[in-house]
Amino acid sequence: MTAPETPATLADPHEGAGGSGGRPHEFAVSDTEILYDGPIFALRRDHVRMPGGRVATREKVEHFGAVAIAALDEDDRLVMIYQYRPALGARIWEMPAGLLDDPDEEPVVAAQRELVEEVGIEADEWSTLVDIVGCPGFADESVRVFLARGLRSVERPDGGDDEEADLVIRRVPLDDLVTGAMAGALVNGPCVAGVFAAAAVRDGKYTPRPVDAPWDHKPTDYVARRDTRG
Repeated sequence: MTAPETPATLADPHEGAGGSGGRPHEFAVSDTEILYDGPIFALRRDHVRMPGGRVATREKVEHFGAVAIAALDEDDRLVMIYQYRPALGARIWEMPAGLLDDPDEEPVVAAQRELVEEVGIEADEWSTLVDIVGCPGFADESVRVFLARGLRSVERPDGGDDEEADLVIRRVPLDDLVTGAMAGALVNGPCVAGVFAAAAVRDGKYTPRPVDAPWDHKPTDYVARRDTRG
């Protein structure tokens, strides 16, 4: 298998790989106001200087960031959950996942904890599949999808009255998930990306990255401001 490397065609144009050679615009933020500050995300309005000199307003959702887990068993099945999502008003298929709401917890540790809490599984092997920025036009949320192998069942904590108590847990063949993504049965962004990445690893096209691989777009603003609020 091949370790993934960024192709030259995707190198930063401003570093000389096909760019105009001019200095890139900095998009400086001259002022910021917080419009909403909630327990999971915040909404702020920035005043940003455009390349032509105009100052424009841009809304931004600040988020903790999250992890998702492609838990692949020895029969090439991924552990999936069927979960209600209030924003959609519907249940959808997803991978186990969770927020990075503890700044002192390493992402892979959060993923390991979520895998136990949501589906009652531990794994011997962990690696990084993909990092997903779902809505870069207005949100800084980024999700790291881990690959977990060497699965074993453990006791799942009591979900109580929380949403997790309503989960349906199923092991689904990886090839069925690829087909499901193409058919529109999978719509969760990190889940779709994780399915195709897991298939590429399974098929021997690539090796996954280590769990501590650089995560350039991991959100920091919301956590930093929450810490200053106490």
